[in-house]
Amino acid sequence: MRRREFIAALAAAAWAAGCRDGAAVVPALPPGELLGASHGAGHRLRGRDFPAPAETQDHQVVIVGGGVAGLAAAWRLLKAGISDFRILELEADAGGSARFGTNTVSPYPWGAHYVTLPPPEAVHVRELLADLGVIAGNPLAVKPRYEERYLCHDPQERLYRNGMWQEGLLPEIAARDEDRRQYRRFHELMDGFKARRGRGGRKAFAIPVAESAPDPELTALDRMTMREFLHANGLDSEPLHWYVNHACRDDFGAGLGETSAWAGVHYFASRDADAENADPGTVLTWPEGNGWVVRQLAARLGTRIVTRAAVHRVRDAGRRVEVDYFKLDEGRTVRARAARAIFAAPMFLVPYLLEGAPDALVTAARAFQYAPWLVANLTLKAAPLERAGAPLSWDNVIYDSPGIGYVVATHQALRTAPGPTVLTYYLPLSGQPPAAGRERLLAASRDEWAGAILADLARPHPDIRDLATRLDVFRWGHAMVRPVPGFVWSRARTAFAAPHGRLHFAHSDLSGMSLFEEAVYWGARAAEAVLKKL
Repeated sequence: MRRREFIAALAAAAWAAGCRDGAAVVPALPPGELLGASHGAGHRLRGRDFPAPAETQDHQVVIVGGGVAGLAAAWRLLKAGISDFRILELEADAGGSARFGTNTVSPYPWGAHYVTLPPPEAVHVRELLADLGVIAGNPLAVKPRYEERYLCHDPQERLYRNGMWQEGLLPEIAARDEDRRQYRRFHELMDGFKARRGRGGRKAFAIPVAESAPDPELTALDRMTMREFLHANGLDSEPLHWYVNHACRDDFGAGLGETSAWAGVHYFASRDADAENADPGTVLTWPEGNGWVVRQLAARLGTRIVTRAAVHRVRDAGRRVEVDYFKLDEGRTVRARAARAIFAAPMFLVPYLLEGAPDALVTAARAFQYAPWLVANLTLKAAPLERAGAPLSWDNVIYDSPGIGYVVATHQALRTAPGPTVLTYYLPLSGQPPAAGRERLLAASRDEWAGAILADLARPHPDIRDLATRLDVFRWGHAMVRPVPGFVWSRARTAFAAPHGRLHFAHSDLSGMSLFEEAVYWGARAAEAVLKKL
């Protein structure tokens, strides 16, 4: 759909949502801001328009990028007794896609908002969560015990379809007998993959991805789309396809026709963790989402995190690594020299930052594709009007919505009566080339996005516009890597698993999917490799 048609459709939807007794009564849009990553500073990297270094600093380690991978690397270094390091972060706050905001009602996420119970293979994640007090006792126990306040409170999730809310996300409202038969068949397939073992007894689909079995008959799934996989197994149920499509858009920012079947199966077959005091499907969450973890780590790391630092040159100089960064608030360049460096920024930045990178590495970096996303936070003066069916949950999804639903920041709060709240609404711009999605993301105004979001939410909540006191929109141009067919098990993805001289790579990109567990794995793994060299 062309942009003009898209905006016209939004306007029509917003008008329809505000109609009362035949008269159009549309309250004014609530105030808010249009926020986003520093794409202006990021685009400046293309021209390399930066002054020469005015100062040189020496450290043991420099970490480029303050997302979850960079923070995990720093956590692991600090835990081993290495304190002379710096994290260089472009934005005003660390956290990457796990950043968060806060207001007088509640903290709220700007991106990643939950962590699934980590399986036994996710050793680093379990150790980190234990260190932060989320896991009590032995983090490597078969069934760890989690602190109750961090387990998602019931009800956890619901789906709106045909004017009614149902519990759970697999469509039951208006489902036919044939749909339910295919649901059972799909779950049988996924359970089979979940129990399957490959070479050396490895899980067929594991978290982290690096622990998955590389058997050819399994990796062959990477050469087809998830839609093709469903059809190949006789699964053509429309609500089943919607359900799988929702899962792919939620975790990968790409629909089932754009997602590798290996990645799609991984979503359903890799999550098999158990807990002493929680059901396997329970997730860990906080009002600010994964920003809670970021907050804890940032407090420990303190001034070792340097924000508003635009890294524009990384060079392995033989005995040292040189990292030049421009201090955006001071207008000057600083050169940081270190025995080792960890590149924890997205891989698409490698051609712009890594001086003297081999052609093969540059080519590999350009194979990474990224999904654009829009995230909005709506502050409401009261909980919205409810339709029939399942009650307000932490995760709330609307069938056939352009978005993937909203989470409730105050869901974890223990209070006796409902009151003001914050809803975090997610919209992946899938179903189109990523570059087109980024253009659309930048072209539309805050008011255009706000109108579209309120119109969508008015379907289950007709009073949403009256209740909204503020609506802020955050644009993510390169929100997450896309596991398109042929990428997860490609040489391009695995090219960064080994260090390049004194430079080590760490990012969830290296797994082909943007998951918290993958970011922690690569960050901790890079730090451990650095520790061996130091």
